[in-house]
Amino acid sequence: MAISDYQLIEAWKEVLTLSKLERGQTVTILTSAGTHPQTLSCALIATQSMGAIVNRLDLPPINGEKGFSRDSLAYLGTTPLTGNQAAIAALKNSDLVLDLMTLLFSPEQHDILKSGTKILLAVEPPEVLVRLVPTLADRTRVLAATARIEKARQMHVHSGAGTDFTCPMGNFPAIAEYGFVDEPGRWDHWPSGFALTFPNDKTAHGKIVIDRGDILLPQKHYVSEPITLTVEGGYAVRIEGGTDAALLRDYMETFDDPEGYAISHIGWGLQPRARWSTLGLYDREATIGMDARAFEGNFLFSLGPNNEGGGDRTTTCHIDIPLRHCTVSLDNEVVVRDGRVLDANHA
Repeated sequence: MAISDYQLIEAWKEVLTLSKLERGQTVTILTSAGTHPQTLSCALIATQSMGAIVNRLDLPPINGEKGFSRDSLAYLGTTPLTGNQAAIAALKNSDLVLDLMTLLFSPEQHDILKSGTKILLAVEPPEVLVRLVPTLADRTRVLAATARIEKARQMHVHSGAGTDFTCPMGNFPAIAEYGFVDEPGRWDHWPSGFALTFPNDKTAHGKIVIDRGDILLPQKHYVSEPITLTVEGGYAVRIEGGTDAALLRDYMETFDDPEGYAISHIGWGLQPRARWSTLGLYDREATIGMDARAFEGNFLFSLGPNNEGGGDRTTTCHIDIPLRHCTVSLDNEVVVRDGRVLDANHA
């Protein structure tokens, strides 16, 4: 069901207030061919109504001939900012960038953040944005989870489906995604609601079973038969199963990059308003699947780069895989039991 402009403008104003936008600050709205027109128009109205100095920077799309999906997260690496010093300078001179294009996993994004500019990514459909407007309670809960991750030196995941997976950690920081940017140099994604880190490089090991009903992204596909990943030395060295496994192998082979098989970020979902079932209600090109990434109690892991966590591994291949019904432990302390988050507020 459609969202009115009024609803979306109010949602933008709420998120911008949480992001501490002040009158007289400079906001640059970064757009490209895939930007949702209602999201853009309402962002322009909301930022101006709050007294910001507002610019729009529209850049042409790239990589369309390389990617096998139109999903903005299906092919990483170069962006319309690559080599575009004029555009980068404009963004560095902004207090806040509203990314309606997707710069994620790009070196340009890191460079811009180091200048103190805040970046908020918002590329989901308007109805998803309005349904999942972040709250201060989201922030509190996610920060509590990241504090637990920071203290831990090992994450272990197991499930009734057969997952038995261990990740030594501590070399990379814990990352909190709660949906707004309230500090200089912060990046976040509206909507979100999860805590994550990256395993120590080349150390993750064990078996991951992607069970029936678990989700592959950017395929935006509910798995219909189990896929078994054998992980050795931080890489998925075997992908076994039936047709779903064959499809995943074939897709990953298109990148011709062994780094695409590395275990990337690991963590769990903390957003009770996000739903596992929502992905089945959208056309595949209408969403990037943030409900799937954030729904409460998932174990979310990915394959591909670790440069978002400060590592040096880059690859154009990035696959997010949220699993249900897993038990996640940090240094033998259970934080998610069979898909149910255990924390002070939700134990």
